[in-house]
Amino acid sequence: MSLPELKCFDYILIERPKVSARRISARYVLGIDGEELGYNLIHRYPERIPKVEAFAKLVSIIPAINYGLFTPEIRFDFPLDPRDLKFFRDMMEVTARDIFVNRIAQPSEFIKPEFVPKEVTPEMAEPMAKLFPEGVEEEPIDFEPDYSKCAVMLSGGKESLLTYGMMKELGCEVYPFFYNESGGHWRVAIPAYRWFERNEPRTKRVWSNADRLYTFIEKNMGILQNVGKPKAEVYPIRLFFFAGYSFAFLPLMHKYNIGNLLFGNEYDDPRGLTYEYNGIRHYYATYDQSWDFEKYMTRWFAERGLGIRQWSAVRPITGLIVERVLHSRYPELFRLQRSCHSVHREGDDYVPCGKCFKCNGVLTFLLANGIDPTLIKYKPEHVTGLAERIKAGKIRLDKDELEHSLYLIKRRNPDFPLEGKPHWHVEMLHFDGRNSGFDAIPEEFREGIYRLLEPYTKGYVYLKDDHWVRISRKEAISGVLEEEKAP
Repeated sequence: MSLPELKCFDYILIERPKVSARRISARYVLGIDGEELGYNLIHRYPERIPKVEAFAKLVSIIPAINYGLFTPEIRFDFPLDPRDLKFFRDMMEVTARDIFVNRIAQPSEFIKPEFVPKEVTPEMAEPMAKLFPEGVEEEPIDFEPDYSKCAVMLSGGKESLLTYGMMKELGCEVYPFFYNESGGHWRVAIPAYRWFERNEPRTKRVWSNADRLYTFIEKNMGILQNVGKPKAEVYPIRLFFFAGYSFAFLPLMHKYNIGNLLFGNEYDDPRGLTYEYNGIRHYYATYDQSWDFEKYMTRWFAERGLGIRQWSAVRPITGLIVERVLHSRYPELFRLQRSCHSVHREGDDYVPCGKCFKCNGVLTFLLANGIDPTLIKYKPEHVTGLAERIKAGKIRLDKDELEHSLYLIKRRNPDFPLEGKPHWHVEMLHFDGRNSGFDAIPEEFREGIYRLLEPYTKGYVYLKDDHWVRISRKEAISGVLEEEKAP
């Protein structure tokens, strides 16, 4: 398979963004066989924002990062700061590898069969796009971050709700940020947003039609099929979009001098994963949720003169523990969660489908913890059919996490038809060199977060030579293991 076979566009052009008191917009133009198709990317704000053009450029360029494999040119109808251009190029390269490995090199419902390569080589995963800004010139930003302030990206899922609860309890000045996508994903966040709007005066919501832009672009890609398919549980192509959420809030972070940006990224067990496919390094389609990405963004924010730290307060714990802490310590927040691919409206509420991959994972965690699923709008039939859906493979959990959860369910309910296997590290705080470093949480918050989690966990573990080794809280906080100390 030669690279030009993936070519869907002659070029993608992003016109200069327009900034007003409460709105940022930028027109995307797709060049296809001598014709041009356009679509306006729009972000609307709940209050007046500082007119920093650099922020408008950053929020506007994110979608194009996903399409470096499919066009020879990406044009910017405006100059870019060299640091922003480097960010775009770095993200385009890693995203191209992730898209190629996880969406193209293997058959899927979205890629037309004739575009699935019979042989794979590393150069096939490199973007074909050359970048053409109007110019390259430094664009300084004046910003003084306050590290006692935390922006939490709220999605309505369990991890972000727990993050808000913990940071609030620790005394951080917390700003709940909701990104109102124009697609169905907003239904997931509506119950939480309604509560936060009533109870948390620092709540901010940005509306965007980014989801429609992605669909517009992908419907014009000749290599794809089934774009916009109802109830699809993965995206056809786009894999890099979390930075679109955070960049959309940069004007508000600037306005309120917020120094911490938190996402709800929980622990992923790296054991058994090669992170390589036919010589191509990749992140199993989750780069923008990885610790590597958090480290990159924190470095880049520093280089860009913003000094924002991007991190996750739940990175050391599994989803099983996230549900346990959220339900036990923050029951009002627990009732707001809607972790589902197909949330739908019933009366005045929005409820989970109860059968998708996400719902099956949440139901498994709830039953393992002895939590009543009806508290978050699941129905009895969702519970009774869970074992069959798990047997059919309709669940995406780390192997140990699934087996241990099933073991806990079986202990509580001997009639449950599936057997599990205990893996006690699942109930502990995890540290390793790839997904959860000792310094993944800023030092001033580290001990406080661990103390909040300790009553619901069974200690601390570190991954050494592919085995879990117990460590102390002191070692977890300092990052120095006793056995590594010099004699």
